[in-house]
Amino acid sequence: MERIRIKDVAREAGVALSTAALALRDDTRLREETRRAVRDAAARLGYVYDRSAAVMRSGKSHTIGLLVCEITNPFYAELTAGVEEALDAAGYVTILANTSESVARQKRMLERFREQPVDGVLIMPATGTPATLLDELDKVRLPYATVVRGFRRGAHAGPDDRAGTRLATEHLLRLGHRRIAFLGGGRKNSVSTGRWDGYARAMAKAGLATEHMPCPTDIGEASRLTRALSAAGPTALVCFNDSVAFGAMLGLMRAGRKPGVDVAVTGFDGIREAAAWYPSLTTVCVAPRAIGQAAARVLLQQMANPGSTPIREILKPTLIIRESCGAAGGAPPDTP
Repeated sequence: MERIRIKDVAREAGVALSTAALALRDDTRLREETRRAVRDAAARLGYVYDRSAAVMRSGKSHTIGLLVCEITNPFYAELTAGVEEALDAAGYVTILANTSESVARQKRMLERFREQPVDGVLIMPATGTPATLLDELDKVRLPYATVVRGFRRGAHAGPDDRAGTRLATEHLLRLGHRRIAFLGGGRKNSVSTGRWDGYARAMAKAGLATEHMPCPTDIGEASRLTRALSAAGPTALVCFNDSVAFGAMLGLMRAGRKPGVDVAVTGFDGIREAAAWYPSLTTVCVAPRAIGQAAARVLLQQMANPGSTPIREILKPTLIIRESCGAAGGAPPDTP
């Protein structure tokens, strides 16, 4: 059987050959009706688009590599959804890889992305990633943007971590707490440093001592630590993220203590489960889906203007007050 070619699709759809090629690449410069007509014609004929040949011709694959450091974390799952939505709307396909906090695996995945090849890459750097990674990407001329975690330079999108934990700590101080501990942030990276710094500055401003209870982002480990807290321990916990806060509340309840009554708890991230948890979690909301969309936007702008100054979008956090801090009565309505 003779192979169906793109010229056959163009004839079937009643469009020019160049239009058919653009439509099959899902080029957004064409009207959706035109793209749909070409796709329908290709489906009727059984045509399969030869993307490798298109890459050879144009030098563009219309794919973006996304390196996630911890895909099992609900925050990164929501963020990934935001990235994919924004890139899909711009006509790009996302290739996802999970580094599991391994710098070596991260390096291998970047090499695979270059082999594909991708047109750009979004990176949530694994803990321990040196800033020289950016020099390596610049050297091979691979457009990039860091997401959530980052360095002092380069295109970036993420939340204001310092402002977030400062908001949470100051709220607990206004409630009358004086012994407030920071739970989590066991790994050293830009996020843990920023969140600790926001908490520490708020405590120093109030003339109070800091207390760090480091643990990984793990519900079970956070539960174990808080279950062992004595009644003479901290009266409030500023948690590194929502997953750590979930574990903290489980540990308190297993010890016969009620979050929001015996010990106030705040989280960070604002994932959807925070509103449905029991008791509902007071959290610093940084809208992970919006961060993902911002990251895609920053990278696309960098790709379109490679010689321009890298854009850095830092999203402002908000404190969503619920039951876990013991002050839900005067709070604004919940935001999922």
